[in-house]
Amino acid sequence: MCHQKRSINLSQKEKDMNRYLIETPHTGEECLDLIKVLNAQGYLWNFDWGCKAGIHSGWAIIEAENVAQARLVVPPLVRSRARIVKLNKFDGSTIEECEKQQAVGAAGSAACGS
Repeated sequence: MCHQKRSINLSQKEKDMNRYLIETPHTGEECLDLIKVLNAQGYLWNFDWGCKAGIHSGWAIIEAENVAQARLVVPPLVRSRARIVKLNKFDGSTIEECEKQQAVGAAGSAACGS
């Protein structure tokens, strides 16, 4: 019985987690140090990289409770330059809500949900 309760708590915590895109721009000189640190932290496998294409940046999508927690994944070497974006999903009902907002001129916002 205790095992079932724990599973319920875990899935509730998972529901409370948000998804974030992490972008880690860096220089060619910082590249090796950055991937070494991320490897030591255990996050290297989460990232995709543009370095071999000449775009020195890494991208990862992670789950975290908030932006501050997501930012902690980024090594101090590039933390101040990192971009953290809270992600969302859209579905059919979102389209309807956005159309209603546009129809009533929702505070002049250009994007739905902003």
